[in-house]
Amino acid sequence: MTSFSIERHRFTDAEVARLAGSRDRHSNWPVVYLLNDARSIYIGETLNAAKRLRQHRDSSSRNRDMKQMRIVLGDEFNKSACLDLESQLIRYFSGDGQRQVRNRNDGVTDADYFDRHRYQQSFDEIFDALRAEGMFAKSRHEIENSDLFKLSPFKALTVEQRAAVEGILDGLFGDLAADRSSMSVIQGAAGTGKTIVAIYLIKLLSDIAAADERDAYEGDSVFSDYFQRGYPALARGLRIGFVIPQQSLRTSVQAVFQRTPGLTKHMVMSQFDVGKCDDQFDLLVVDESHRLTRRANQSSGVLNRDYRLINEKLFGRDDDGYTQLDWIRAKSTHQIFLMDSGQSVRPADISFETQRALRDEAYGSGRWHHLMTQMRVKAGTDYVGWVREVLAGGTPDPVDLGEYDFRFFDSPAEMRDEIHEREREAGLSRVLAGYGYEWRSRDDPDAYDIEIGRLRMRWNSKTTDWINSPRSASEAGSIHTVQGYDLNYAGVIIGPELYWDPVEERIRVDRERYFDKKGKENNPKLGVVNGEAELYALIVNIYVVLMTRGMLGTYVYVHDAGLRERLRGVFGAGAHTE
Repeated sequence: MTSFSIERHRFTDAEVARLAGSRDRHSNWPVVYLLNDARSIYIGETLNAAKRLRQHRDSSSRNRDMKQMRIVLGDEFNKSACLDLESQLIRYFSGDGQRQVRNRNDGVTDADYFDRHRYQQSFDEIFDALRAEGMFAKSRHEIENSDLFKLSPFKALTVEQRAAVEGILDGLFGDLAADRSSMSVIQGAAGTGKTIVAIYLIKLLSDIAAADERDAYEGDSVFSDYFQRGYPALARGLRIGFVIPQQSLRTSVQAVFQRTPGLTKHMVMSQFDVGKCDDQFDLLVVDESHRLTRRANQSSGVLNRDYRLINEKLFGRDDDGYTQLDWIRAKSTHQIFLMDSGQSVRPADISFETQRALRDEAYGSGRWHHLMTQMRVKAGTDYVGWVREVLAGGTPDPVDLGEYDFRFFDSPAEMRDEIHEREREAGLSRVLAGYGYEWRSRDDPDAYDIEIGRLRMRWNSKTTDWINSPRSASEAGSIHTVQGYDLNYAGVIIGPELYWDPVEERIRVDRERYFDKKGKENNPKLGVVNGEAELYALIVNIYVVLMTRGMLGTYVYVHDAGLRERLRGVFGAGAHTE
């Protein structure tokens, strides 16, 4: 553990001048400093605190209006340790939500260095000291479990995520300079961080647009050049929209954008919002692009009407061949689509052929970026493919899950009880299920939707921000409440819509036990028949998504006895029994 001290001063010209002549460590020692008022905060690191603080007091500085400053000094601090502490404080202040973080996001790092674990003990104490002064409203654990933290633009990107962002920026700025349109695709399986890349990129573009090219920028970020050399002028004035098809995730991201300088919640939209908007966009970034839909019966008459009106507005006629993907391309000059065909969960989603054509187009123009590293599930990159192959009826070789807590249960009640225990220990632990259970509690609040032995549960009582709602720990979440979210532990009930056929010796779908009406609906207009094979593929996608929500562990119960025995040999080493 390294010793540290926190100096506290008023942020005034006189106080900064006094510090400049007081101690050598204010002018020739690595430090981390904080500037704040009641609503905002800026965190920085420097080798010359006196010089850097004078720059912040400059009349043109956006941080001149701050009221207080703190300087964190450590006897054994070095440049690497200060960069690490700065990055951690930026992330935690952003996730805390009490103050807006004024930093750019391009300098957040997560680099390893000598004795990092020893410095981390001091960093924990620094956090506790700042919280004791009221600088943080929440504990580290509470912050880490919050959407503001998980969906924050202040993330340290992996090497391949940085490469994707850099490739996108190079292409986009080249296209802006040449006044030509463009389309890019970022492809990655569940848990590879597509949403984080999108949020990071939009915040970075906002910061570049706000940059003054006359400023000297400290730091060695791979993105530093974009804040100079004409890039800010190209980014300035861009109208950017972030399209998120799922309502629940869209609401959560709107809350994050509302708390982030340079971004607004109005930038986060549905595809219908985009279609109905009168103005054009310079850039539309589309998360979960595989959830854009083709023409199909919508969930309400109003949306069916809107679909027709948007087609007529954009294309002059209503044609069943137009998809929401066409809306996005018609409404913007530049598009970035984030997609994973393995997460399409309804037949109305744009077809696999359309997704493949989009990917091929981006690949052909050098605008296809592939994220491969599993960032969510601690079981590693092989886990997602292993789960998919098992659910698709295969018998893959075992994978090394390391310390990942994967369990197979014979009793759903015991699984629920274990998830409740994980909720008490770690938080963000929820029971999830496929659509093998009718939503009776929607019409009868006293009814239970999932009843198996002594297990009695109701479906999610909220469709937006369900994970953070007070009742979520005692309810079962569906695919539409968790897609795009992180949990610590997920208890997944594989429902009776999937069963083992002993005659044909394969997994089959019981269409009558599948209660997502939109999930099994045919589309006569487009000649799409959602047969057993098509429905099975979508259901497998659903369970792959559900089983890749838990960062620390996944617990599984299979309703059908025959299928349970079939999957026990693959999933069920050391199965728990009631």
